[in-house]
Amino acid sequence: MLNLFRRISLTQWILIAMVIGIAIGWVFPRPTTIDPHAWIPDPTAIYDMLAKIFIRMIQSLIAPLLFATLVIGIAGHGDDMKRVGRLALKSIIYFEVATTLALFIGLAAVNITQPGIGIGNQKPTVEEIAKVKELSQKQQDVKSMLDHVIPKSIFMAAAENAVLQIVFWAILFAVALTQIKKDQRDLMLHGLEALAEVMFKFVAIIMKYAPIGVAAALAYTVGTSGIKVLINLAYLILTLYVALVVFMLFVLLPIAWLARVPIRKFGKAVAEPAMIAFSTTSSEAALPKAMLAMEALGVPKRIVAFVMPTGYSFNLDGTTLYLAVASIFCLQASGVPTTWGQQIGLMLALMLTSKGVAAMPRASLVILSGTLASFGYPIEMVGLILGVDALMDMARTTVNLVGNCLASVVMARWEGEFDDNATGVLEPKATETLSGASAH
Repeated sequence: MLNLFRRISLTQWILIAMVIGIAIGWVFPRPTTIDPHAWIPDPTAIYDMLAKIFIRMIQSLIAPLLFATLVIGIAGHGDDMKRVGRLALKSIIYFEVATTLALFIGLAAVNITQPGIGIGNQKPTVEEIAKVKELSQKQQDVKSMLDHVIPKSIFMAAAENAVLQIVFWAILFAVALTQIKKDQRDLMLHGLEALAEVMFKFVAIIMKYAPIGVAAALAYTVGTSGIKVLINLAYLILTLYVALVVFMLFVLLPIAWLARVPIRKFGKAVAEPAMIAFSTTSSEAALPKAMLAMEALGVPKRIVAFVMPTGYSFNLDGTTLYLAVASIFCLQASGVPTTWGQQIGLMLALMLTSKGVAAMPRASLVILSGTLASFGYPIEMVGLILGVDALMDMARTTVNLVGNCLASVVMARWEGEFDDNATGVLEPKATETLSGASAH
């Protein structure tokens, strides 16, 4: 029996954990009335605690891992501002093309299926309406967008996991590092290389807990919202999922073919990070594993360290498509007639307001409600989405992750630095599974 467990890979453990988590949340949901004298007053509190342990452990290593790998990638390989600028320009062009296509696929899908038509008789609760109004007041302007990019303290940015601020500061640090004496630069780089190695070990240790965290996250979602979260507002959910599949098949897959991405190896490499993203609805939880997987696939460390974290603010394909579907759904449910010109104007606004807020809690709902309010559209119907947002978040977060992984491979190919001879298998130091063997 022990040998059988040792042969189960981390991917398989995560799949098993997802099924177990859904079952536990269904069988032991949050009670309608909580008895404080019961042995376990509310089992979902335990699920939430176990899930947060995993997510917080991952969050705790993001800042040092990003900082070390990005600085090493830029300063450790003789990069100059011209080379960094070229990669940044190519990345931004790719991000904008991909997110624009995602927006219009979402817009087409929601206009074809019209999931909001006839749903107006379902009214959100008073609490949901109050929550939506609170979210709408958090909408960002140009000043707040800059606040998400430029840190006033790198320690505050690290504590808050402000990924874009960490990237901004790390790039400036790396550029400055290239301008000091070689012996001083080498000393700093050796220290950062040691830090990166420790973070790789840290990832391997935390991933042993991943199945528990994944099971707990799904148990909490099902246990708090009930199994109905899997079927409520099914037409809206189905519209989103179909649109995301269309985006992957007709945008991401052709891009992969054009860039000569080894699709089979790429699929295996993103499998585990994608399952983590899907089950935890957290991009941060999957980011370290995804970065390591892309390096093993043949993407240079400097490109992974720049493109992946930057993409989490500028290349949110899944979130962008979701915003298109959800915004028009709310207008349909509210009975607000709109022309194609008005819808396109709303899409352009969503494209701008969605940049740089990936780390904000309920970021997509903040953007959605705030943008609708700024156009003078009713926001009450956003409350209907709150109940099923977790299920939709699973899909859009997964597509965000896959899109950013693909972007790193495309940039490596565009720069002529992709290693076609890479095996796609992570080294044991970064992929120890529950059995201590390779995850693949």
